[in-house]
Amino acid sequence: MNGDVLIIGSGAAGLTAALELAQHCKVIVLAKGAISDGATSWAQGGIAAVLETTDTFESHVEDTMIAGAGLNNRQTVEHVVEHAPKAIQRLADLGVPFDLGADKHWHLTQEGGHSHRRIVHVHDATGLAVQQALEKAASAHPNITLVPDRVAIDLIMGRHQMRFSTSGRIHGVYALNRTTGLVETFTARATILASGGAGRTYLYSTAPRGATGDGIAMAWRAGCRVSNMEFMQFHPTCLYNLEVKNFLITEAVRGEGGQLKIPTTGERFMPRFDPRAELAPRDVVARAIDHEIKRLGLDYVHLDISHLDADFIRGHFPNIYDKLMGLGIDITKEPIPVVPAQHYTCGGVVVDLDGCTDAPGLYAAGEVTQSGLHGANRLASNSLLECLVFGEACAQHIIANWDGLPLPPDIRPWDESRVTDSDEEVVIQQCWREIRHFMWNFVGIVRTTKRLERAKHRIDLLRQEVADYYSHFRVTPDLVELRNLVEVADLIVRSALARKESRGLHYTTDYPEMSAAAQDTILVP
Repeated sequence: MNGDVLIIGSGAAGLTAALELAQHCKVIVLAKGAISDGATSWAQGGIAAVLETTDTFESHVEDTMIAGAGLNNRQTVEHVVEHAPKAIQRLADLGVPFDLGADKHWHLTQEGGHSHRRIVHVHDATGLAVQQALEKAASAHPNITLVPDRVAIDLIMGRHQMRFSTSGRIHGVYALNRTTGLVETFTARATILASGGAGRTYLYSTAPRGATGDGIAMAWRAGCRVSNMEFMQFHPTCLYNLEVKNFLITEAVRGEGGQLKIPTTGERFMPRFDPRAELAPRDVVARAIDHEIKRLGLDYVHLDISHLDADFIRGHFPNIYDKLMGLGIDITKEPIPVVPAQHYTCGGVVVDLDGCTDAPGLYAAGEVTQSGLHGANRLASNSLLECLVFGEACAQHIIANWDGLPLPPDIRPWDESRVTDSDEEVVIQQCWREIRHFMWNFVGIVRTTKRLERAKHRIDLLRQEVADYYSHFRVTPDLVELRNLVEVADLIVRSALARKESRGLHYTTDYPEMSAAAQDTILVP
């Protein structure tokens, strides 16, 4: 299939770009599963923006820089923060029903690391409301074609042309049709990666099932630099429940007064770790919880908001209230058992302010990237904001440079002449489980050089096994994801080994101090 622009990913970044581009050209949007299956729909908290008179852009910038432990690119931070109010207004114009206060203006909450109340939200399901509004607009636009159930395998380059070329220009992607099992060719004059992060590299993650770092791995194989992959954000408060996996308890619960306590004593412990207590940045809170769990041999800690008015709790957190009531937990009367879980990939494909990658014709936006916004730790509710600002930036740069984008050449079809159907699916499942377990145990919240080296050794062995398997058998969704998981796990561990300090989300007991100079970890293919 051929389009003017191809977008891989159907969340906030991809659909924002699609709607902007569709005013000028025809756009194809590929989704790995259903169009609404990505991480955007899962975002509970909200979107950060300076929207009240007592707040300032400078304050939002400084909060972001402080959370990012000084590793942020200030120019990027200023650019995103200054474009935030406009991005919020665009969503409101699309029909996102942001919560209103008594004065009929948007109700703003406060979250960890923010010095002001600046989070616009739709109850505790902001991402879902944003996804639904963007998806409705995209579905109705005649220039946008939404294509679900396509698993991107590899970016199409010069070596895939009918007339072989050494060009590094990207012409589209090979993608597996989940329904037919056939590999299809999608070509375009420009391609945007909006495929999300790599949370499923870890055993416990709040990310959706498809967050296997596909875009990061594909861009790396296509010759793009990848940066700061050691900075994996662990959300402090994921529900601890043996039956329900990966249910996030939004940051806003702490923002509205929720307190973290020791289950056995009811003692509130965050004031011992940081003067901001429960409103400290996520890396501080996650490490504090991890410390108390290990120190006391606990399975979880408590997050307690039951001291607030019951009607307030039900009104502000209806989805969390209903979900936990179904599990027998009444959050208006009792605390919530929580543990940290992988939540966000702060590193990724290197992009500039226009969303351009190192590969001509390839753009990227959202969690797949390292734009310079997050630094060593993402500030709460800056993620959807990044998607909106950079999705628009990619589209505007493509439109401005349209005449210089060549038509895609003739591309060779996918070749399956030398492979067979696999009779060893158990190999994929075993490798998948092994990666997620050792990444959790060896490359988690607190790290050591010895554990990182153990992880690297296992990755090197798995890489050879997966490469051998990939060369002999037809691709399946699980095989594509496994191949990318191994690649991304290697990038994470290599980055972590290269950083000889503790900064932000990367904490190692071998180098507990933060260096005076803040430097990005940049890996070059």
